[in-house]
Amino acid sequence: MNMILFMIALSLTLSIALTALNFWLAQMTPDTEKLSPYECGFDPLGSARLPFSIRFFLVAILFLLFDLEIALLLPLPWATQLQDPITTLIWASVLITLLTLGLIYEWAQGGLEWAE
Repeated sequence: MNMILFMIALSLTLSIALTALNFWLAQMTPDTEKLSPYECGFDPLGSARLPFSIRFFLVAILFLLFDLEIALLLPLPWATQLQDPITTLIWASVLITLLTLGLIYEWAQGGLEWAE
């Protein structure tokens, strides 16, 4: 019961504080730099609608793919403490082998080359 009252009081206090802060900040008038579409401090030199190279997206997708696969290997030290760690190590070896083969394939196809 005390925890519920504490959570209600905390959320009420935070709501009041955020509302007061919002009203206080609403009184400030932003300058022209803040109202510009680019907040970096200088005017854009060209159009923002220029197309990106498809290689940029390919490298970004490859990075996400390999990063996700490596994240799957993070629980491996805890998984080796199970009753059958050999199965875990075999599956991890298969995953690393597939990642390595995928990287070699992309490298051989020229997917990681910036210059054409």
